[in-house]
Amino acid sequence: MSKSKRMGRKVMRSYIISTISIALVLFMLGAVSYVTLSAISAARTLRESVVLSVEVSNDMTPESKGALEAMLGDKSVCAAYKYLTKEEKIADEAFRSQFEVDLDLLLGENPLLDSYEVTIHTDYSNREGVDMVVGTLRAMDGVEYISVPPVDIVESMHTTITEVTIALLLFLAVLLFISMLLLSNTIRLVVYSKRYLINTMKLVGATKWYIMRPFLSSALKQGFVAGLLAVVLLLGVVYGAESYAINGVEMLGHKAVGVILGSVLVLGVTITMLFSAFAVSKFVNMRSNKIYLY
Repeated sequence: MSKSKRMGRKVMRSYIISTISIALVLFMLGAVSYVTLSAISAARTLRESVVLSVEVSNDMTPESKGALEAMLGDKSVCAAYKYLTKEEKIADEAFRSQFEVDLDLLLGENPLLDSYEVTIHTDYSNREGVDMVVGTLRAMDGVEYISVPPVDIVESMHTTITEVTIALLLFLAVLLFISMLLLSNTIRLVVYSKRYLINTMKLVGATKWYIMRPFLSSALKQGFVAGLLAVVLLLGVVYGAESYAINGVEMLGHKAVGVILGSVLVLGVTITMLFSAFAVSKFVNMRSNKIYLY
């Protein structure tokens, strides 16, 4: 095997290894970002899952109903509410499936009450806030019963997820810093192996842009390929997370996932071009006698 072929194989091997290294770093950044945003989304969903069922009496007056709906319409306290008649409630298939007998034959007259399904605003989704809202509702005319969810459990889970999210954000910041160092060193080593070529081009009168152009073009291609590899790996992670997600836990939407994947691809191209530009510029500006001693 000729010397030129061996050199060509070494260059190709170095290019492949550096591309895979960049792709793995981008994949780690994307995966941690996905997990962090999922945790933030889960915490927000928990805060928005506190729903009260406010049952009202059958003889509730229009004035009392209007006062109740005016209170529920306060968006600073109640994020949303939905009115359900007793006919809609007893006709609900999920409700009827809990019983093995025909409810119409068993009950005869519908014993249920009309109700409002009230979603509490996130500012009031803690124990103190819920107690305040429930106390206000119970004092209103026509309110018969209020079903309150286990707020303490929701609040405890929210606190845990918040702590995990903060830890993930700190980990992401440290990972980003370390990743930048690794990528910078990887790209600098690739450029370092071609420092004599850069010096030769300088000696024959090539301009700085003329020398940097092929390096930047190669960096653009390498960053794009590394970004695509990272995106493929991340798609596998997203698919696995959605396939084995716990029931009731909502994963990130396609839009958020698309933003992460697009950011990974853009980051791969950007950092390879920037680090390549800095590394090449260093050797272009270095005096020839120092390059051979470097």
